[in-house]
Amino acid sequence: MSAVAERRARRHDPDRKDRIVDAAIRVIGKHGVAGTTHRLIAAEADVPLGSLTYHFSGLDDLRAQAFEKHAERMSEIYAAHFDGVENEEQLVDALTRLIQGDAGAGEDDWAVAYELYLAALRDPALREVTDSWMRTSRSVLEQFVDPVTARGVDALIEGLVMHKTLATTPVPVDEIRSIVRRVLGH
Repeated sequence: MSAVAERRARRHDPDRKDRIVDAAIRVIGKHGVAGTTHRLIAAEADVPLGSLTYHFSGLDDLRAQAFEKHAERMSEIYAAHFDGVENEEQLVDALTRLIQGDAGAGEDDWAVAYELYLAALRDPALREVTDSWMRTSRSVLEQFVDPVTARGVDALIEGLVMHKTLATTPVPVDEIRSIVRRVLGH
């Protein structure tokens, strides 16, 4: 493709903003919030640097949109993980698999989530994203347990995933299953 044809193709790029947001998610996962720059995002999205300032008011705006999209995607993955759960034993299995890492979310996904949590500590506007994400998670769990238990199970999932992610030795699946049963009152 000639340079002229390539420029024309890039001019009509209706998905550019979404591509930039997706690139920002990947950059945050690789470099953390502190290491995320306009240049890294533009390179990851394969767009001119000016595209970022055209579509976003600044890096904070771009980061907020990236975190929001990530939370929405993770919420969809989370909800789908419970499809087909019809009884308490299936719920225990689903929760155990979710915590163990069999829920379609990888280490990069969790890295972005932890970056969001840390950023939300310092930026109250991002707390709306985390609060919405937690409400969505709890509403999924409330299909199976009461609201108070759903809040506890949601916190348990987050905490055990963090422990599993940061541990230097694997957390035994039988131990996770036992903890889930105890929290559910089984």
